Amino acid sequence: MSAAIEGTVQLFIGGKAVSGSAGETRALLDPSTNVPLAMTAIGTREDAHHAMEEADRAFRSSGWPADDGSRRARVLSKLARLLEEQAEEFALLETRNMGKTLKESRGDIGYVVRTLEYVSGLADKLEGTTIPVPGARFDYTVREPLGVTVHIAPWNYPLLLAVRSVAPALAAGNAVVLKPASLTPLTALRFAHLAKEAGVPDGILNVVVGSGAEVGEALLGDPRCASVSFTGSGDVGRRIAELAAQRLVPATLELGGKSPVIVFADADLERAARGVAFGIFGNAGQMCWAGSRLIVARSVHDELIGKVRQIAEGLRLGAGVEEKVDMGPLVSADQAHRVVGFLEEARSHGIHVVTGGGRAEEERLRAGNFVKPTVLDDVPSDARVVREEVFGPVLVTHPFDTAEEAIALANDTRYGLFAALWTRDLATAHVTARRLEAGMVAVNEAPNTFPQTPFGGVKESGVGTEQGRSALEPFTRAKNVMIHLGTSKGR
Repeated sequence: MSAAIEGTVQLFIGGKAVSGSAGETRALLDPSTNVPLAMTAIGTREDAHHAMEEADRAFRSSGWPADDGSRRARVLSKLARLLEEQAEEFALLETRNMGKTLKESRGDIGYVVRTLEYVSGLADKLEGTTIPVPGARFDYTVREPLGVTVHIAPWNYPLLLAVRSVAPALAAGNAVVLKPASLTPLTALRFAHLAKEAGVPDGILNVVVGSGAEVGEALLGDPRCASVSFTGSGDVGRRIAELAAQRLVPATLELGGKSPVIVFADADLERAARGVAFGIFGNAGQMCWAGSRLIVARSVHDELIGKVRQIAEGLRLGAGVEEKVDMGPLVSADQAHRVVGFLEEARSHGIHVVTGGGRAEEERLRAGNFVKPTVLDDVPSDARVVREEVFGPVLVTHPFDTAEEAIALANDTRYGLFAALWTRDLATAHVTARRLEAGMVAVNEAPNTFPQTPFGGVKESGVGTEQGRSALEPFTRAKNVMIHLGTSKGR
């Protein structure tokens, strides 16, 4: 199961596997051992332009955007079935490349299947409207695909967060160029081959691996780029927004968060503790909406922290391919080093470490990128570990005395992607949810979403939403048609 993947995994352009134009390759490392797992071709600006050219050609000549959507619906539905049949293979590949546990990867692939099912049902429902206007006129609107859409996906949910935007773009009739994260491209590249098998025409889905500075900027600068969807860091998101603005290209940006979890004194503490732990230690904390700030009523603070600590210390760390592992490694040595840097800084400032606080020390884990599940207690609100997105298994806690104080603490961040609260009181739930500055709020539940529920944030967490019934709209444009009917004879 740990054997390397033979051969070099190629780019996918125009319906076939191709080498990068410069012949460059990169070794992908197994995050649990840092031993080479696979070699992948690395694209260049020339490959990016080649992919855009093939996508544009396919958009204009394949007939993909031309029908009523029923063909696209059938193809995407078939793609869902093919992926479901190969779900275990995809989950294993995701785990080996990214590091998360097999249980998590299986859940992710299942979510991708459901996303494809959901958007396939929307493909033939891109309907226009008729609009009453004065005089002898008939006015109506139609929705048309944009053309070639660019999608830049992150490494923490490699296939899930790629397909979240790729699937609706395809369903709306666009051609797609996907740039997966250079660290984790394997499932996206295999998915492209599966899409061809399902009937996606050559050139309609292309995958180019490469750096953001070269491949990503080349895709955005190409005159055929009609929109961009990006999930990732705020700094990169700002650069993408700048490039998109130069050409007036619409951009959907999901840029992470520093999500609060409020636990009121009347909450079910057993459930809350499990939810808090899942929300920060799931995927080793490498989640844009990780519940990384625990804001807990002072009267139950010690009890809840004790329960979360017990869960954290009971988690078994190890290679994600091992069935009994609860938390895998971080994606790379650089990411582990970054997270540990936050922890070392917190210690140097005297912040109390309840549990964890550094790299895993077991001999079997030392070669990998393992960081212990960490809880930091009563952390000053101006600490860097509170203000910045750590993207690791690190929970910071704050006690509160009043609901007003809890809401103020929750909203005291430049991010606004997700928030959660735990209470048995219905009024408290509704009032607090309304006042939280977040695009999504969960009540008495860990972070959760479905393909039919909108996903997006406010403030510096991004622009636009994905998922839901309106998922296809960002990948279409409305065209208004007005017809003068003339003057009836005899009038």
